[in-house]
Amino acid sequence: MSPWQWFRKLYDYLLSLFWSTELDITLLGLQNAGKTSLLRVLVGEGFSPESIPTVGFAMKRVKMGSVTLKCWDLGGQPRFRSMWERYCKGVNAIVFVLDSADESNFESAKRELHSLTKKETLEEIPLLVLGNKNDLDNALSVDEVIEKMDLNSIKNRQVSCYSISVKEASNLNSVLSWLISKSK
Repeated sequence: MSPWQWFRKLYDYLLSLFWSTELDITLLGLQNAGKTSLLRVLVGEGFSPESIPTVGFAMKRVKMGSVTLKCWDLGGQPRFRSMWERYCKGVNAIVFVLDSADESNFESAKRELHSLTKKETLEEIPLLVLGNKNDLDNALSVDEVIEKMDLNSIKNRQVSCYSISVKEASNLNSVLSWLISKSK
């Protein structure tokens, strides 16, 4: 390593000590939507089709430059949904993951998401809805996710929506960019 490279690494490290930011992010969605798989891919562990459902919650940190995302992954089974509000209070962003190829769960996902966004304690927290599994033939497009989930009716916060595939790592850079933008 040249002296310049060494100095640059030291300089970057010192900057990170003074200008680093940690953001709290909550990952929500019904069971089997891909929340845990998304988090595993973001932290660099790679995709595994044998992901075990989250029981309760898990937390992992994702470091991107001077921004650290502290991500809470909450179980999507009905018995854990009552905890969602508690883990969303005071976060920088809520990420709602939807299996965009499983039409049988759209109505339930919509009901849970809208119930959550009506909570006064969560007003104004930005919301990112991710239509996961866009690598499957029957997956909805981003416009169809917006329509089926009635995202245009959510008025008390910034709402964004992306179509992604955790398995193919499709559009995950956009997700990270959106999340990091919450630090500004």
